[in-house]
Amino acid sequence: MNHLLFLQNIGAGEIILLALVILLLFGGKKIPELMKGLGKGVKSFKEGLNEVDKEIDEAGKSEEKPKE
Repeated sequence: MNHLLFLQNIGAGEIILLALVILLLFGGKKIPELMKGLGKGVKSFKEGLNEVDKEIDEAGKSEEKPKE
C-alpha cells in the first residue's frame, strides 16, 4: 500500500522535469487553456459536493421533526 504514496517524495527537480515535459507536450499556448478547464472542473466538483451536503443536511433535519 505504501507504493501508492509516491507523491510524498517528489522534490523540486522532479516538479521542474514534469513542467518541462508538459510544456513540450502541450506547448506554451495550450497550458493556460488546460489550467482554466481544470479550474472549472474543480469548481463544479466542489459545487456538486456542497449540493450533496446540503441535501443530506436537509434530509436529516426533516427526519428529526416529530410527526403529528
